Amino acid sequence: MSAILIKEVQSVQDLKKFITFPMELYKNNKNYVPPLINEEKNIWNPAENPAFKYSEAKQFLAERNGKIVGRIAVIINHKEEKELGISKVRFGWLDFIDDLEVSKLLIDTAVNYAKERGIKKIEGPMGFTNLDKSGMLTMGFDKIATMIGLYNFEYYPKHMEKLGLVKEKEWVEFEMNFPTVLPEKVNKFSSLIAQKYKLNVIDFKNKKEILPLVEPMFKLLDQTYNSLSTYTPISEEQIKTYREKYFPFIDKNYVICVEDENHQLVAFAITMPSYSKALQKSKGKLLPFGWWHFLQAGKKNDRANFYLIGIHPEYQRRGVTAIIFKEIFLRFSKMGIKFAETNPELEENKSVQVLWQDYNPVNHKRRRTYAMEIQ
Repeated sequence: MSAILIKEVQSVQDLKKFITFPMELYKNNKNYVPPLINEEKNIWNPAENPAFKYSEAKQFLAERNGKIVGRIAVIINHKEEKELGISKVRFGWLDFIDDLEVSKLLIDTAVNYAKERGIKKIEGPMGFTNLDKSGMLTMGFDKIATMIGLYNFEYYPKHMEKLGLVKEKEWVEFEMNFPTVLPEKVNKFSSLIAQKYKLNVIDFKNKKEILPLVEPMFKLLDQTYNSLSTYTPISEEQIKTYREKYFPFIDKNYVICVEDENHQLVAFAITMPSYSKALQKSKGKLLPFGWWHFLQAGKKNDRANFYLIGIHPEYQRRGVTAIIFKEIFLRFSKMGIKFAETNPELEENKSVQVLWQDYNPVNHKRRRTYAMEIQ
């Protein structure tokens, strides 16, 4: 068998191969959801990705007989090192054929990158920041991926374990059959909490009215999750990037914001119709006809995804989520949503998982990052 060549991505042609390799690898898999190709290109453009201001990164391809058989990216987030004291090489965009020789060379690439910089640990798959896709799927291979969730074959984690990597962090995801009738205790409790704390659900007349609240939402996100040991604050540049990246997909009916009597944001939830099928049909391109599939998914869909939820620390454990879920129920009922799926949540983050307890959630996916200490 011919030798495998590991080469760094250095040209536009190499980048195209790097981005499209998974689409070829998973072309016959009904659960793989491709990313938008232009968005993937922007990730590797320092002018478009603000994380490059405090990160360094390289991408590599594994090639055999002129054919791509694997890929990996390595990243050092210096902000994470400075603010949390965490020194590691992140690896991500890890995909490979079912050949241990290929996966070993890719992981060795990350190890060598770390050794050259005097770093003693690698961990992945993960992106540049907390809000990027993270975690290798270890359960739920028969479930369709979401727009923000990684998908991989069942052999991936087996390769990691054979290569000596061990579990670092674990995420869980839940699926719910949305109820046809709102639980009475949620209905009653939401009214009591709204009256007690003088809270109100903001009625957006159009999508533009959401824009002024984007920055407060991210600030609230910081306050919600900054107690987690792995969390780093979101920069102004990141807020701008995520706003530009995801705002086009947002429907005002899927955004719930709760304010106090002084019109200060105290809680929010961003949900979206599932765009998984639309992404599959568009094959990673909005043009010339991909946009049509997204438009249809927004209009007619029985599945929704939870993406972000934030609650001010002063209002956590005070029942504010009852207000959010009552509003979500009313809206989902009108739009014909029957199924809802959460985004990945750290296994130990019980305060978030308790939000779904009244809706009989089923843990249908698990994912983890793998790490290796370098001697």
